[in-house]
Amino acid sequence: MAVSASAHAQIVTLAAEVVSAARLPQAPEQVAATVRQIEREALQAAPTATLDGALRAIPGFSLFRRSDSFSANPTAQGVSLRGLGPSGASRSLVLLDGVPLNDPFGGWVAWSKVPREGLARVEIVPGGGATAWGNAALGGVVQAFTFPGEAVFALGSPLSPFYATAGWPKASTYGRAAVTFGDFGTRSVEILVTQPAGRGSVQLLGRSFATDGFALIAPERRGSVDVGAWSRHRWLAVRWRTQIGEKLEFTATARGFEESRGNGTPYTRNGSREKFFSTSLAGALEKNFVWHAVAYAQDQSFASTFSGVNAARTAETPASDQFAVPATAFGAEWSGVWRHAEGARTSAGGDVRTVRGETRENFTFVAGNFTRQRFAGGDQRFVGAFVLHEQPLTKQLHVTFGGRIDFWRDASGHRRETDRTTGAALRDDHYATESDAEFAPSVGLVWAPAKGWRARVNVQQAFRRPTLNELYRPFRQGANVTEANATLRTEHVTTGEVGVEWTPAGPSFPARQDHHGAPMPSRPAPFSFSATAFLNDLRDAVGNVTIARGPGTFPIVGTLAAGGLGRQRRNLDRTRTQGVELSAAWHFAYRLSLTGDILFNDATVRRAAVAPGLVGKQIAQVPRRSAALGATWRAPGQFTFTPRVRWIGRQFEDDENLLRLGEVVVADLNVSRPISKHLELFLTAENLGNARVETGRSADGVVNVGTPRLVLGGVRGRW
Repeated sequence: MAVSASAHAQIVTLAAEVVSAARLPQAPEQVAATVRQIEREALQAAPTATLDGALRAIPGFSLFRRSDSFSANPTAQGVSLRGLGPSGASRSLVLLDGVPLNDPFGGWVAWSKVPREGLARVEIVPGGGATAWGNAALGGVVQAFTFPGEAVFALGSPLSPFYATAGWPKASTYGRAAVTFGDFGTRSVEILVTQPAGRGSVQLLGRSFATDGFALIAPERRGSVDVGAWSRHRWLAVRWRTQIGEKLEFTATARGFEESRGNGTPYTRNGSREKFFSTSLAGALEKNFVWHAVAYAQDQSFASTFSGVNAARTAETPASDQFAVPATAFGAEWSGVWRHAEGARTSAGGDVRTVRGETRENFTFVAGNFTRQRFAGGDQRFVGAFVLHEQPLTKQLHVTFGGRIDFWRDASGHRRETDRTTGAALRDDHYATESDAEFAPSVGLVWAPAKGWRARVNVQQAFRRPTLNELYRPFRQGANVTEANATLRTEHVTTGEVGVEWTPAGPSFPARQDHHGAPMPSRPAPFSFSATAFLNDLRDAVGNVTIARGPGTFPIVGTLAAGGLGRQRRNLDRTRTQGVELSAAWHFAYRLSLTGDILFNDATVRRAAVAPGLVGKQIAQVPRRSAALGATWRAPGQFTFTPRVRWIGRQFEDDENLLRLGEVVVADLNVSRPISKHLELFLTAENLGNARVETGRSADGVVNVGTPRLVLGGVRGRW
């Protein structure tokens, strides 16, 4: 397991146990997959406006495009780990307290739902965790954990080992709040309050955020139609946690969320609403057996509009009105762990998830009106079970092996199109129910040949069913059309990694409290280094394949304007992503730490019967090289400086490697200073040098850009 890295490029000690690799607490030295942990202190100090922007300090973590959720359309917020999954539909599973955050319909992630002040830590497991989690964990697992408040740390809670070790305050009212103002009219308020209630606690979390945004088009092509990509969101979550008996803990959580965004022109915008509820039980039947169960329900809606813009960018024409995308998800899981003699343990569990969704949209804009309407969607169901066993072979050698079986079913697939004027049916497709079973084995070895040295080997197989969005929903963005494909096959991947870590013996720094009195993680040894080589062999990868170029009318994609591209989602027989990750950290006493991370990543198409010309091409939206350098300096005068420099190598916008996005170096800085025991001032400057971050390029030369220089300041309080 690789040493963990913080969001501001500071590597910190792993918590007492990690959760995301095997679903239940696991000793870090026994995990064969890479685990990166980002602690609360690092998340707050990260020099970025968003949580997903903070996570990008780890080069192996990236979003579909180079923009984070400050300006990106929700459908472009999919997660890619080590270059596996560069599309709006994540090939990585993102969780909040054990419940999927991936959109039920499209698989993308609404990062705005995740608290910033209320987070305790984030775990990232690239290339691991699929045996425990199943579908959607193809590229790995990202899990955020919220601060539990006055939790009763029952032996069965998968979070209790971390929080009990961290020593968070218990049996008292606790609160945190942050107020932020800055460039582009950005303002936000976030709050967390925990109140003891009987044998447990009630917790309230909430946020209100707004920004007027910046123009998404590069200055040389920007026109009067281009406006700031504004956004507004707010959410409120309530959690009740209590102890039932001596060894049982119950938690109930309810959340409401709503968001609206402008996408860079007056007509294009989107909105989301969600209602969410979950319950969980955690307990211990005996000393060596603990378990955890979760059930959840999610009801959400999404709406979005798209337009075409003229060459001078002085006017736009509506292209489609996706006026409703209702989607629901219901799920439940149970998992338990048995601890055996001599350090062995067995984890097992099962889960079920049902998803239903449909896109409802008007399209084909003629003479001031949309003339056609489309309803398309379906249902998906997944049922799975897994077993993982960890066994010490010798004092230095530890093996983990297991397997998972899943049964999936796609049903009720449909696509209906009608004439809005006459009501005549233009298309009425109904797709046959499909189902299958998938087996996902994994094996890992951890070897500690000498003090300070660890070597790891981890191999797993995983699968992902295409989302309802990929199967049934076509869309038009500008002059480009992307068609759905109801015949898409299941993706399968074989993932392997070999890693070595060196942490020379030396004094570690003791645990400390921050200026608010909250615990801070202890610092690791003064120096650490890790290197990991990885290989992902992905079969039947879903890609957006170019099949037509405008102007003209073409099969499948219809009419394209000049400069427009017609694409369809198709399976590429085989792609391969391989590379090396290097990480190092230096800790010069408590006041200064330096870190460096670099990722070499070669992601190419190896076989593609549907598009032979793509063989040997670099996979779109995956840079070959990326790196991050960071530091934390606790300077005299109680100032803390957290600089970060990121380098993103060149990459391609398209599957044919014709539209290049240039390399870029981005420098960020966070400065904070306490002004009392309970208050702290902070200033964040993102993209200090105002570097040009190219996030998209069209065939007619229009370039989209990411966040320019963004300065935010505020105050954070604790009571």
